[in-house]
Amino acid sequence: MTEEQSYTTEEISKLLKISKLTVYDLIKKGDLVAYRVGKQMRIDATDLEAYKRRSKQLQSPGQRIPTADQVSAAGTQPGHSNSQGTSANQVRSAPAIAPAMSSHTMTASPRHLVITGQDVSLDILMRHMEKHTWDIRPLRSFMGSLDGLISMYRGESDLVSTHLLDGDTGEYNLPYIRKILTGRSYVVVNLLSRPAGLYVQRGNPLHLQNWTDLSKPELRLANREKGSGARVLLDEQLRLHGIPAANLIGYDAEETSHMGVAAKVSSGEADVGVGIEKAARLVGQVDFIPLVQERYDLVMLRKQGNEAWTESVLRILQSPEFRQELQSFEGYDVSRTGEILYET
Repeated sequence: MTEEQSYTTEEISKLLKISKLTVYDLIKKGDLVAYRVGKQMRIDATDLEAYKRRSKQLQSPGQRIPTADQVSAAGTQPGHSNSQGTSANQVRSAPAIAPAMSSHTMTASPRHLVITGQDVSLDILMRHMEKHTWDIRPLRSFMGSLDGLISMYRGESDLVSTHLLDGDTGEYNLPYIRKILTGRSYVVVNLLSRPAGLYVQRGNPLHLQNWTDLSKPELRLANREKGSGARVLLDEQLRLHGIPAANLIGYDAEETSHMGVAAKVSSGEADVGVGIEKAARLVGQVDFIPLVQERYDLVMLRKQGNEAWTESVLRILQSPEFRQELQSFEGYDVSRTGEILYET
């Protein structure tokens, strides 16, 4: 018996001649069945054929139906959401986590939820969601904080993690959320807090101790991609301290993870980078200079159909089991985990 053929989301987008975002939208809606292998989504050939057959059956003789991209675009236009917020009492009075329902009680296909962010805590959250919520199937999307909020505004993400510093107020996340999610109803809840600062070479030969030291001449930087929390943190500190970004060698060269930045510093290819403590410990041969305690929050939209899974996520975040698992990572502060910070 030969193994059944499967496709990546990129291959599906080419086969169907639709965008990759539309593929994720079809998965999220349950129209296209997918499963996760590591960090990658896969779609079996039989499920692809089943989707194509269903699509053909929807088209009456002589009737022209819109493409998947047209449907996706129409459903994500700003101002067309069917928002209906739940009350604060509903969210706060979350009971203990209910056990996962057995398979024979399931009467409908699970709904796909897209979780956007890069921290390992989101993988832990996803495992708990898979265990305690039978009617949803979480999917991961790996992108930075700013891009994640924009994807939520466009209707492409259901739960977004963010750690964006507003340098003028010293506040994390809320100034950005309010500006980007204009007209949306949402709840912001704390996931954890963690140290952020500078990666420097072992022994700190250049004696870098604070943000003002980034003004030293001929400093080689390992930078993060635009839209990431670490990139926003760096840019805000450069702005506040009057340091031209052009003075940093390598400012325009981007890494897509904390690990990538720490590895550049560890190998000697860069003198300094900005990131979180955990990556420095994992990479090794690099020292970490803590400068801020950043708040890592979750954003969930409130609209019709989201009430049940939103409450389920809050129950998980507030559970001792989830907090205990997060505490196993050195440097994670869970004292406010599950606390509702803001709600519209």
